[in-house]
Amino acid sequence: MNKVLYVHGFASSGASGTVKWLRDHLQGTTVVAPDIPTEPLKAIELLRRVAADEQPDLVIGTSMGGMLAEQLHGFDRILVNPAFEIAETLRTNIGLGMHTFFNARQDGQKEFLVTKKTLEAFREVTSHCFEKTDEEEQERVYGLFGTDDDLVHTYPLFCRHYRHAIRFKGGHRLDDHVRTHALMPVVRWIDDRQQGRQRPILYIALDGALRKADGKPLGSSVNAFEQLAAIYDVRVVASCPWISPEKMQADRLWVEDYLGVPAYDRLVFCNHAHLLYGDYYITPAPDPRFLGTSLTYGDDTFRTWEDVLTYFERLGGQ
Repeated sequence: MNKVLYVHGFASSGASGTVKWLRDHLQGTTVVAPDIPTEPLKAIELLRRVAADEQPDLVIGTSMGGMLAEQLHGFDRILVNPAFEIAETLRTNIGLGMHTFFNARQDGQKEFLVTKKTLEAFREVTSHCFEKTDEEEQERVYGLFGTDDDLVHTYPLFCRHYRHAIRFKGGHRLDDHVRTHALMPVVRWIDDRQQGRQRPILYIALDGALRKADGKPLGSSVNAFEQLAAIYDVRVVASCPWISPEKMQADRLWVEDYLGVPAYDRLVFCNHAHLLYGDYYITPAPDPRFLGTSLTYGDDTFRTWEDVLTYFERLGGQ
């Protein structure tokens, strides 16, 4: 990925901690991060001009920046806790009057004013969200929503317009944990698609390899899953209970709760291993009909997840 445009949240700047983190962790990638005007109409005009000039491979927007980034049609976007109802959010949580910027800005401004006119301008800008959500845009927009966000609650609204809505454990602001475990997996997926990169497919059985009989994660399975998902195209395989949709929903919630963003849209319900097309299958009960390589979790060779990780480290991503 050559270039990323980062759109910061309200009262922040292009010198935010997330910008520094992205530059540190996206080696070889140029991160463009302009200071966004506090006037909404000027903000969207600036972003459209910057996007047209810079032609970023990916746009990442947080909070207000997520709302603005949604309107940059034609680009791959990740919207983190997007503030699609920012006028109401400002009115109830920040209020009118003079406020201080969280981070230093290039123009040296330290304070800004929020008025009723500001709120009306935000209502005008947000009224243009979701104007283009065709099939192409559906695959270009991902929404990330913190389960503990106490400022913005637009997950249901996003779901009405886009299919890639993902929850993560965290609040409104991005910290290192969220950036690493929620944001970066999505960046990898988009980069893989853009580069036409197909990673080897690795299936892991939900029961007996990831989950114990009591419903708790098995050993260090959660950490191992995340490590493997950074290298392979990892899928979780659960049995398909034809007469129990409740169990299927429970499995989905378990995967979302314990495995998080790396497991998004990667749960497969299947009772027959020979129907699975892939390279590897980690399972306590291998099926000889699986055409790839089966690893028997729990036997003498793969007694723990550390044994499994050692095996794949030796493969070097193959």
